[in-house]
Amino acid sequence: MTSSSPTPIPAPTPASAASVPSAASPASPVSPVLAEVVRSGFVEGRHRGSLVVLAADGSVESALGDVAAPVFPRSSNKPMQAAAVLRAGLELSGERLALAAASHSGEAFHLDLVRTMLAEHGLTPDHLQTPPDLPLDPAEAEAYLASGRVRDRLAMNCSGKHTAMLAAAALNGWPLASYLDQDHPLQQLVAEGVRSASGEDVAHVGTDGCGAPLLSLSLTGLARAFRHFVLAEPGTPERRVADAMRAHPEYVAGTRRPDTWLMQAMPGTLSKMGAEAVQALALPDGRAVAFKIDDGATRTLGPILARTLRQMGIDSPVLSRLEDAPLLGGGVRVGEIRAAF
Repeated sequence: MTSSSPTPIPAPTPASAASVPSAASPASPVSPVLAEVVRSGFVEGRHRGSLVVLAADGSVESALGDVAAPVFPRSSNKPMQAAAVLRAGLELSGERLALAAASHSGEAFHLDLVRTMLAEHGLTPDHLQTPPDLPLDPAEAEAYLASGRVRDRLAMNCSGKHTAMLAAAALNGWPLASYLDQDHPLQQLVAEGVRSASGEDVAHVGTDGCGAPLLSLSLTGLARAFRHFVLAEPGTPERRVADAMRAHPEYVAGTRRPDTWLMQAMPGTLSKMGAEAVQALALPDGRAVAFKIDDGATRTLGPILARTLRQMGIDSPVLSRLEDAPLLGGGVRVGEIRAAF
């Protein structure tokens, strides 16, 4: 157990709005089209982005767009956040550790385990600083509202991660009220782990949708971090997180979510999506993928990931499920979102 604070890591100063590079800036390179929206045989829209594939030895095997510029990985950073609570001395394993790295769907088994974990560490839902929200899964959200419930901090998809962070802080006697502050000892451990796993310095620090510090990485650095997790020595925090996520993928996402399908169908694969259309994945042989869609269209993730894995020589029935992204008209299928590379 760690009883003292880690050495503070100097954080980058958030840039002013005028100095932040924008994808819409005329000076920015135009990203390639990675997906098309096809309606009734007509391409009515295109989604641009960047994508990197690492070979088993960690070198860049292929790249589309700018894979060296910083992006906010959003929830694709969660494995690194979960590893930090282990380095802080918190003992988690199995479903609990998978939930600590989750963007859960808000299904009953997710919410029940969050409540259990809070109670196990002497915490209550009132300690959570997640914003009140509905379950992430649309079907779960409808059922939740139909039952008469309202937006709740515990229902927010990051509540498992926040519970683990609070438990680690409580274990070490660190402040609970400020557990999301960038200079909190726990968040310093997160930053240290992000740098170590990715091999990069953090260029930008923001605030994620759940309120936690959000650390930027390049897509190459993000892919490298996922590769590091699957290849880490057994028993290390990184490998323990990867193993828990792969053993209990339904707790990482949910029963109707692509990350779950993929990890169930392809044993040894580590997969985690993030908001604003970010996806990271590593195969057990060390090959890794990371991509981001510029306009944040998460509907493109499945088709793009399936196409990428096929190009890498992967053949699995789950890829057909991932790439099936129908476009409806009048309630019937009239087109699709498809990969375009």
